[in-house]
This record gives sequence, structure tokens and C-alpha cells, in this order.
Amino acid sequence: MILVTGVSGALGGSIFDGLRAVAGLEVAGASSSGNGTTLRRADFDRPQTLEGAFAGVDVLVFVSAGYAEDDVVLARHGAVVRAAAASGVKHVIYTSLAGSGERLTYALAHRWTEARLAEAPFDVTVLRNGLYAELAAGLALAGAAGAAHAGVFAAPLGDGRVPVVARDDLAAVAVRVAAEAWHDLSAGGPRRHAGRTYELEGVSAVGGHDLADVLAEVLGRPVEYRTSPLGEVRPLLASMEPYQVGHTVSTLSNINAGQLEARRGDLPAFVDPPRPVRDVIVATVKSGLQG
Repeated sequence: MILVTGVSGALGGSIFDGLRAVAGLEVAGASSSGNGTTLRRADFDRPQTLEGAFAGVDVLVFVSAGYAEDDVVLARHGAVVRAAAASGVKHVIYTSLAGSGERLTYALAHRWTEARLAEAPFDVTVLRNGLYAELAAGLALAGAAGAAHAGVFAAPLGDGRVPVVARDDLAAVAVRVAAEAWHDLSAGGPRRHAGRTYELEGVSAVGGHDLADVLAEVLGRPVEYRTSPLGEVRPLLASMEPYQVGHTVSTLSNINAGQLEARRGDLPAFVDPPRPVRDVIVATVKSGLQG
């Protein structure tokens, strides 16, 4: 059996749906709100739920649970690794963070988890996911009102650019790796993804000027990009949780400093060609403005 955690989230849900569409697989989903029948209950904050949720699982797709302070995330991820080992899971596929994001504040929990997985008694595949194109679209949406009013998209990105990838492409990679891992286990032959780390960077980078161009297309008027000071961002993040503020500023700072530039990665080997990220950003911005 293949079990996907975090199916209530966008990435986990897409992976779950993709695997269910593959003929010949036995697939189950798990989340903290699972009912124990149609959806297994795997609450990372209640480790006692995990061994039961992982019972009979051959391949575990472990979608990272990073929506918390680092110490909470480390406790959650450590509990998953221990429970997977105790339950006899044979192969864990973990959704991590791309190497280009090494300086981001949220890289810590991912690298810690990778180290714990490397010590575990099961096969491991690490999918180092790039930043979502949908996140870039969120930046554009945040500046859409100003762009519509004054024809200016202001953001603290400097001249930096960030490689982004469609979330559906990342889900497609996870589906393929999980299905192939299960087939390899069933056949008793070589396990092609065991011990592998795949860098799933986006193949296209976007910056402030690109997002201004998207807004111009969606709004039907000229939009100019202007960089703004990072210090002006913090008051706009007051509604966020404190850890979200830190991670958001870290991301913007790294883009501004040019530290997230594209590198050569493994995405085209799995998805050829990757979805055009500009199309994803345009569609997401249109949907956000209509909603």
C-alpha cells in the first residue's frame, strides 16, 4: 500500500488524487482530521496516532508539515520518522526544499528531517521541491490593488529573480516516484529511487518586472515595477503568525539579494516539458481577483 500524508493540503491532495488515478495501486490518504475509515488519522501533533495510521504501508509519501515554529515542526517530523520505522514502512518519500533555498529560514527543518531519514532503517527518496509558482502569484495579487490604481507594482524584490515551479508538476513527480517505488518493492528487483535526492528547481525564474507584466496583462493597463524597502513590508504582515512573518521576510530578502537564482535540476527528467510558470501565475492571479 501507498499512504499519502497531509491530503487536506494542496500538494498532498494533488499527490493523493494522482496516485488514485494510476491503475493497479492500493492508495490511502491520511490527515489530522482523518476518520479512520475512508481517511486514516495521522495527527503529527499526537504521535500515538501514527503507528496505527502507518500499519500495512509499504510506501509512505511524507508531505512536510512546516506550518509552525521550527521546534514544533522538528517534533512532528521526528515522530513521523520513528513511527514509520516502528510500523515497518519500507520506503519513505519526503517533500523537502530545493538546494537553492539553503539560506531560507525554513530550510532548517527540512535539512534536519533529511538527516533523521538518512539514519532510519527504510529506503528514502528526498524530493527537494522548488518554490511554487502559486507563491509568486500571491506576491502579484498582494500588489494588484496598487497596480490597478496607480499603474505601479511595488515589492521589495530588487533585481532578484526566483525559479518557481507549478505545484501540479511537483505532485506529478511525487506520483511517479511513489508508483515506481511500489512497483520495485512488489517485484523484488532493484529499487531505482532508493537513496536518491532529486532537485526539483523551477526551470524559469521570475522577478518584479515579470510580475508587473502579469498584472498589466490581467488588468489591461500598463504596470511599472518599482522595488520597495524591506522595512515597509513588516507592517503589512501583522495578521500573520510570527513564524510566518520571519519566513516571508526571509524569502523576500533572499530574492532581493539574488540568492535564489535558478540552478540545473532534475525536474525535466520527470516532467517534460514543465508547465509554463507564467501561465500558472496569470491563471492564479485572475482567479484571485475574480474571487
